[in-house]
Amino acid sequence: MPLDLGKEFNQKGAMSSETGSEEAVGSSRVITSVFFALLLDLLGFTLILPLLPSILDHYGQTEDSVYQSLQSIVDWFREAVGVPMETKYNSVLFGGLIGSLFSLLQFVSSPLTGAASDHYGRKPLLILTTLGLMSSYAVWAVSRSFSMFLLSRVIGGICKGNVSLCTAMIADLPCPKARNKGMMMVGIAFSLGFTVGPLMGAYFAINSSKEEVFYHGPAVLALVFSAADLLFIIVMLPETLPKQNKTQVSSVTSGIQESGDLLNPVALFHFSALTRTEDPPSIEKMQNLKVLGLIYFTYLFLFSGLEFTLSFLTHQRFQFTSMQQGKMFFFMGITMALIQGGYARRIKPGHHIRTVRLAIILLIPAFALIGLAWNLKMVYIGLILYSFAAAIVVPCLTTLVSDHGSANQKGTVMGILRSLGALARALGPIVASSVYWIAGAETCFIISSTSFIIPLVLLRRLGGLKQE
Repeated sequence: MPLDLGKEFNQKGAMSSETGSEEAVGSSRVITSVFFALLLDLLGFTLILPLLPSILDHYGQTEDSVYQSLQSIVDWFREAVGVPMETKYNSVLFGGLIGSLFSLLQFVSSPLTGAASDHYGRKPLLILTTLGLMSSYAVWAVSRSFSMFLLSRVIGGICKGNVSLCTAMIADLPCPKARNKGMMMVGIAFSLGFTVGPLMGAYFAINSSKEEVFYHGPAVLALVFSAADLLFIIVMLPETLPKQNKTQVSSVTSGIQESGDLLNPVALFHFSALTRTEDPPSIEKMQNLKVLGLIYFTYLFLFSGLEFTLSFLTHQRFQFTSMQQGKMFFFMGITMALIQGGYARRIKPGHHIRTVRLAIILLIPAFALIGLAWNLKMVYIGLILYSFAAAIVVPCLTTLVSDHGSANQKGTVMGILRSLGALARALGPIVASSVYWIAGAETCFIISSTSFIIPLVLLRRLGGLKQE
């Protein structure tokens, strides 16, 4: 009898080991596929970044009524906060306005896209959003007026759901260790995309033929990347949400209520959409989710504001040219990729809160050094600390959030998180640039850096999450 029990135990152990091995292989396949799908998406998305000032200068020479209307808003803001009348600053402010519009559209669309993926599946929604992005790049390629260019950005803002959908796919993975690795690979895709994409955009614009508009080549390349991404998603990307886990809308009334929860800013901060599902998270889980969402928003609000004003500071204090700005951001991107590839992806489950706390603490001297810097050595020391936090905080917070919600709620959870981040990125640059020009660079950077105490205090309110 003992021998039979021993045999049975060994068989069960072997079956458990085999199942674990299959899960590991499946998770690895999902992580690799998501990484390449997101990288292709981000390469297409970031091509435009170094071209925005030139595009705005190009359309500034026309009599486009939409451009003139937006320029009047920029002029009003410039006069209100005391920005000097200089082309460089005008381009940064105008670019910030378009960036804020893009982020506000993301704020509206991300939670709806995430919730829809909980109902229809991740892959169908990824295909749909990628098709939308392809159409936005096609409109950009043929645009010859600022109105058409702005239309392409509006379409792109509405359809840019690939990031929240990809993070939802990682959140679907059953193993915490795999989810942690997956979120860090998402971070590496971001670093590589934002490092290589702008360089490619600048190269293709410089080498465009005289017969075509300078941004035509980058626009077509963005369309090619998006088409390649679509093909990759269709052929290679597996569906991570099983049919039995898909949500069902019980009635038209409940569907309207859920949509309201996904569009109401207050409801988004409270993650109210999750409380109306059949299997809502526990009270403790919901409380932690609200705190994590607030930490995420506060961090990105402060971070994006200082990131935006960095271009003002380096140009005003050190007379940086566009090429020098590009080299600085390239240095930051490479540093982030090295940190994510060498350190961040090795963070063990349960160590995320401590790591986030360390990274945010380092941001305080980082931005203080940059704000008070009288030479480039101080700036780059601050940028190294900055890059460490940029590589760590968002992936770690995303990993912590991905542990919340049942299998059929991950899309909604990640969509809401993405939405809160988009709202922070829409508001942060406006507030920070106002403080910068009204109170001065040093005051702006010192006030903002000390304000990182707020997310540090909020981290102490997390309860029940595994910490050391």
